Amino acid sequence: MKRPYVILNAAMTLDGKISSLAGDSRISCKKDLDRTHKLRAEVDGVMVGIGTILADDPSLTVRRVSGKNPVRIIVDSRGRTPPEARVLEDTAPTIVAVSNKAGKRDIEGLRSLGARVIVTGKEDKVDLNSLLKEILDQEMEKILLEGGSTLNWGMLNQGLVDEVRIAVRPCIIGGENAKTLVGGRGFDKIEEGVELELKNTERVGSNLLLIYNVKGASSCSKK
Repeated sequence: MKRPYVILNAAMTLDGKISSLAGDSRISCKKDLDRTHKLRAEVDGVMVGIGTILADDPSLTVRRVSGKNPVRIIVDSRGRTPPEARVLEDTAPTIVAVSNKAGKRDIEGLRSLGARVIVTGKEDKVDLNSLLKEILDQEMEKILLEGGSTLNWGMLNQGLVDEVRIAVRPCIIGGENAKTLVGGRGFDKIEEGVELELKNTERVGSNLLLIYNVKGASSCSKK
């Protein structure tokens, strides 16, 4: 299946946490935030899950560098994006992807706020393959995946990620229930995991940036 080129970008602590037990996700240093905003300006769309919207209320726009805002893509199976969410402000176009389990009232409410709603997925989950195909049909060829952990798992598990860029903060926070880079069910065996190939390393402020290609990824084109 042809689909956009997908870059998973995230910041995590040395022990793999993307937020603390209390939900603090302020991990990136200033220079790494600049890097992320520059990356947003280089892609066609930025994708996050509903958990990120509810926890952090991001705007997902380009602010720290000059550049065009990408289309915001929210994976929200039940249409729970709050009407006051910053991703629904008219600073950039927004797509909300829901499943057939989303209520008609919620869908119409999102549309009334200017969002384009894509309904895909018969179960209580968005059909990610179908979503990416529709995104590609709209000439969005490069997508930035900014999590959270549940969506990261869904995309990686289905082979929908081409590149992984992780900024590691030299900090350990622990917490059995603190969110990690990838959540979900996980694989039973190490050999079943998603294999990566190291492409580059770079020091970004106080963080270490690791850039990997995903082995066997098959998007419409390599960027």
